[in-house]
Amino acid sequence: MNGVGAVPEAREPDPTLRLTILYDNTSLRSDLQADWGFSLMVEAKGAPRILFDTGGSGRILLENMERLGFAPTDVAEVFISHAHYDHTGGLSAVLDANPEIEVFAPPSFRGVRRARSCTHLSEPTEIHPGVLASGELAGIEQFLAVRTGRGVAMITGCSHPPMADMMEVAEGFGRVFAVVGGLHGFAEYELFEDLELVCPTHCTRHVAEIAARFPDRYLPGGIGRRIDM
Repeated sequence: MNGVGAVPEAREPDPTLRLTILYDNTSLRSDLQADWGFSLMVEAKGAPRILFDTGGSGRILLENMERLGFAPTDVAEVFISHAHYDHTGGLSAVLDANPEIEVFAPPSFRGVRRARSCTHLSEPTEIHPGVLASGELAGIEQFLAVRTGRGVAMITGCSHPPMADMMEVAEGFGRVFAVVGGLHGFAEYELFEDLELVCPTHCTRHVAEIAARFPDRYLPGGIGRRIDM
């Protein structure tokens, strides 16, 4: 494990939500393969397991999943944030292994095959009690939000739409306390002043600045990171 792994994980004794990073640019363990792309497992109370994005390589995703204790048959749904290949490249491999999966995708992502069904979300939608999709924003991307006892946790793919617009949608679901995922070129740091947890992953350009500004709330990403809320 590298030095990043020395940072304590965010854990609750009986979590409403557990996030496990499966695919990222960095890894917390030597037996997990890092690659450009993003995927994580969402385990929320009262909802089936949701695979958020699928990284760039099906082989890498499935191998990392297995080493972290997950199988494609554990996945009930796949949530695609946006159509870029580093978030969708593993989808075919997952669906080949489990064609009973339901896919939730933004309207800009087409051509899903072999899934049990594919639902395109253009508006904010509660897909399970307390599990909400933003719907497609700026014609490119959607995010997932989960209500917990501490507030709303946002799960982002790359954050291509303006973060102010994303936060506005999320705040319609409740008080936002955490953001986990890719933050692309995000630099409007004042938007995160009231957050309790920030875990930037994958394509985030300004990780060092986020860590410096929010030292008590910053949690490094990386494959193998588990976050309980």
